Amino acid sequence: MRRKFASVLAATVLATGLGAATAPSASAASGCWQDGNRYWCNNVSGAPVYGSVGNNHIYPDPTRIVGRMYSNPSWFYCKLDDQAWVGGPHPTRWLMTVADNGQLGWMKDTAISSETNPVRDCY
Repeated sequence: MRRKFASVLAATVLATGLGAATAPSASAASGCWQDGNRYWCNNVSGAPVYGSVGNNHIYPDPTRIVGRMYSNPSWFYCKLDDQAWVGGPHPTRWLMTVADNGQLGWMKDTAISSETNPVRDCY
């Protein structure tokens, strides 16, 4: 009985260890990469791009969609933290870009699958 229990326990430990070693983690996403003054990131195709509050282009307006981003990957100019809540691993992060229709705006960090930490700060 002890041998049977020991072999079942060993098999369980091996299976569990193997699963943990091969399972991807949330932090395994590759980072955005720089090309000149733009950063390229993988993103959700069709993600909304939001406008800015008033005439000040440094504050995203989470209530006004100005375009969509169908390209993937897409380029971003900079990131801005401590703005309107978006959720995800960077819950208040927005990235400045230009939507496919040519409108300057902001994409929520939750619409980007690449790690956005490498992107420069907007200010």
